[in-house]
Amino acid sequence: MSSPPTSPPAGSKLFMIGLLASLAGLMFGLDVGVISGAQAFIQKDFQVSENTLGWIVSSMMLGAALGALGSGFVSSALGRKRSLILGGFFFVLGAVGCALAWSVNALVAWRIVLGVAVGIASYNTPLYIAEIAPPSKRGLMVSSYQLMVTVGIMLAFLSNTLLAPTESWRWMLGITAIPGVLFVVGVCFLPYSPAWLVMQDRVEDAYEVLMELRGDVPSRVNKELRAIQRQMAQPSHGFSFLRSNRHARRAFLLGILMMAMQQFTGINVVMYYAPKIFEEMGYAAGAQLWLTFLIGFINVLVSAIAMKVVDHWGRKPALYAGFATMGASLLLVGFMLRHGAPVLVAEQAVTVIALLVFIAGCALSASPLMWVLCAEVQPLATRNVGIAASTVCNWVANMIVGGSFPFLLVALGASYSFVLYAALNALFVVFTIWLVPETRGVALDEIEQNLMAGKPLRRLGDPV
Repeated sequence: MSSPPTSPPAGSKLFMIGLLASLAGLMFGLDVGVISGAQAFIQKDFQVSENTLGWIVSSMMLGAALGALGSGFVSSALGRKRSLILGGFFFVLGAVGCALAWSVNALVAWRIVLGVAVGIASYNTPLYIAEIAPPSKRGLMVSSYQLMVTVGIMLAFLSNTLLAPTESWRWMLGITAIPGVLFVVGVCFLPYSPAWLVMQDRVEDAYEVLMELRGDVPSRVNKELRAIQRQMAQPSHGFSFLRSNRHARRAFLLGILMMAMQQFTGINVVMYYAPKIFEEMGYAAGAQLWLTFLIGFINVLVSAIAMKVVDHWGRKPALYAGFATMGASLLLVGFMLRHGAPVLVAEQAVTVIALLVFIAGCALSASPLMWVLCAEVQPLATRNVGIAASTVCNWVANMIVGGSFPFLLVALGASYSFVLYAALNALFVVFTIWLVPETRGVALDEIEQNLMAGKPLRRLGDPV
């Protein structure tokens, strides 16, 4: 008689681990979404100017950059698991602080604390999931983080709609503490990352974790453990290895470039300024709110689809399709706004559909895949430094994109602003051809072997 299969329990355990870790994305999405609904009420209560309100909104991005900047050291010293717990603690602390803020300065300070939590989570979550996931499921599991971000944004829009009649901005900001507490408790039950355990010379512990995650198959576990140990066989680590090894620097710069590409698609222009964009299209205030919610819904729906196909289509085909779709959609939006707000209902509908197609294109490609690729291409010796730098770049680019769009609207007008972002997406197709590797189903140690062998970046996923 054959023994009962053990892979389903291991698969279920992996799913639950990945889902729990990706709840960090849910908290991030909530914090991004709730501030959009709370802005008007904060401005009314504190009597602040538009510039001050902008600082209140963007201060979280400053905190996120700071949190990501220190995450490499924290993750290496404490481990991925404890870093996630630390990030969850800051989420709860920041949410409660924002809800109780007694002044503008206090609100900004607590928003920065929230940002630190976002920076820690956005660094450690993809890294942790990439290190526990088998190669065949890595893209799916890392993409779950991006899906939970979109779910959080949509839930925040819903919460804002329900609380708006009472103008309860403190409840809008404070309610995010609830998933934060659940996250901290849940992460306490997660296993440590096998790669981090090997880095701490806890090989036996790493073996036990892999046995639990891979369905108690010794041959598979021993092979993966040897691969991790090979990755660890480097003469130096962190910044010293980055300075001494040009191939590590290539991966480092590629990670930074890919995160900048993700932000300069223009996705957060739409997320932060959707009501303003719909105003440019000629829609009234009530319609702006519902159309903004529709954007959140489409984002969640397509992100869920992306999780199903990310490990089947391949990274590069999805990026080609995504950048081309986004570029064409934004070009159409810019064309429809060339004479100002469309007058005909049909023209307005075409413009909205083009914007929704843009959201779908990004959710199916750049939004999830850049996080996946940044976690995949970094060699183990500099993975902490590389992903930290990529994450910091993501938040800095986020601040630039978010802060520059109002200026672009004044300087260029809505039409040419969207044409500019369409041109950037076309340029990113070229960058993908030249630089981005296809890593679908490729083990992390094989990607590293190709990198250290000096292969072009676009060929890091070639068979070893």
